Amino acid sequence: MNKNRTVRSIYINLPVKNIEKTRAFWTKLGFGFNEQFSNDNSLCLVLNDGSIYAMLISHEYFNTFTNRPIADGSTTQVLLTIDVGSRDKVDELVRNALENGATRYMDPQDEGWMYYDRFADLDGHQWEVMYGDESLISQS
Repeated sequence: MNKNRTVRSIYINLPVKNIEKTRAFWTKLGFGFNEQFSNDNSLCLVLNDGSIYAMLISHEYFNTFTNRPIADGSTTQVLLTIDVGSRDKVDELVRNALENGATRYMDPQDEGWMYYDRFADLDGHQWEVMYGDESLISQS
């Protein structure tokens, strides 16, 4: 028996070195936080209110959730991809991230129907920022 399951929301948990610098970085990119789930140990970054969040957790507190070492930002454990709705918004968000301390880890890609660029945030987490127009898939 195969049942379809629905996930109401997702919380991506990421370790960060400095809560204050992390808050300032994401605020400068135009994002907000759910203060109900934010404190001195963690921030609840709102990616899509009501459904998608990133919990940005201090290393000390993050260690209470796992028995494995925390990646130091020099390795890749996960790629986080967000769709921002237009090519201009991709360019704007990545440009803003780079101006506020992020680094580009690969060049932008244009696949015809999908355009994306990338940055590593202050803690080395790799974010792909993309825009896709599915109506153009057959033309690629």
